[in-house]
Amino acid sequence: MARIIIAGGGIGGLAAALTLSRRGHQAVVLEARDSFTELGAGIQLGPNAFAAMDRIGVGDQVRERAVFIDELRFMDGTTDKQIASMPLTGEFRRRFGNPYAVVHRIDLYAPLLEACRASDAIELRTEAAVDGYEQTEDGVTVRLASGDSVTGAALVGADGINSRVRQQVVGDGLPRISGHTIYRSVIPMAQVPERLRWNTVTLWAGPRWHFVHYPIAGGEYFNLAATRDDGATEAVIGEPVDKAYVLEQFPAVGATARQLLDLGENWKSWVLCDRDPVPNWADGRVVLLGDAAHPMLQYAAQGACQALEDAVVLGDLVPADGTDFSESFQKFTAERRDRTRAIQLLARRMGRQLYHPAGRMAEQRNARFAARTARQLHDTVDWLYAPDRL
Repeated sequence: MARIIIAGGGIGGLAAALTLSRRGHQAVVLEARDSFTELGAGIQLGPNAFAAMDRIGVGDQVRERAVFIDELRFMDGTTDKQIASMPLTGEFRRRFGNPYAVVHRIDLYAPLLEACRASDAIELRTEAAVDGYEQTEDGVTVRLASGDSVTGAALVGADGINSRVRQQVVGDGLPRISGHTIYRSVIPMAQVPERLRWNTVTLWAGPRWHFVHYPIAGGEYFNLAATRDDGATEAVIGEPVDKAYVLEQFPAVGATARQLLDLGENWKSWVLCDRDPVPNWADGRVVLLGDAAHPMLQYAAQGACQALEDAVVLGDLVPADGTDFSESFQKFTAERRDRTRAIQLLARRMGRQLYHPAGRMAEQRNARFAARTARQLHDTVDWLYAPDRL
């Protein structure tokens, strides 16, 4: 048994604490904020996420809070015409072994937090921002911003896209700013006209913009996420923005698409960022996980899913006797880096080629996707969702 320090109390950090504790280790989770909570609104969970959550031990609890979606619907946001639809029931669930669902982020986070709090092997510490680390042959000492230190046998950096642990392991500076701004709004479902209360994840694509909507919180709320390719050059996190300004960012919107956007209230904005894939996430007894290792744009809806997969694989590879963390962390990197790299780059391509084309390129995209059958669409995502990935 070893004492493993985890920097970051988000989805990936808590999931890692659970998988490592079930291998017989003690986990100390260091959270920079003054409480354990999850910011944001809706999140999509593919079948691979449920496979990972079942391994972690929280799958049933998340299912109780989730909205199971019937289809992914792809619409032309300028004409209101459907381009393609991928069914998510029947054959999809049989093929991939699990559903496709949407939740409020807290509905994924809360079961992880409850499971951690119920474990005698997990210590949760708030106001413990990690500033850096030193390691010896026998362990790792983590420096906190407060001046305190925490010592353990190993360190897992799950401290997000701006990870201080990553800066020592990789040293690649600031995240890459994508030039895309996302505006988010959550409203009561009662404010949505009944004819627009679809049990779908629906994406409306337009020239250099798109938006997505779906139900969350058991169907009680309506989640809107609208993205503009506006060339933004500075990182923005959760800044309030006027409704009129948001609507101005989406020109040439069709009638139904405009009606849906008009529903949004209390909008907040973020500028999307990611990082280039790197081949190594490990430094001796230190390893990166989740957004600290492979931050990705939202377009493949896989950020949280891949953090959950990371936690499962890490738990499988770290030996129960707590020996040779360096070898285990190198194996973890080797097993995970190609898959996550492919998804990072896929998310970038989707933003350029699927969601934001205009003119002739948009017409070609529409024709290409309209010609695909449900089976062909399922084949396209097989590498993401197939049940043998874990």
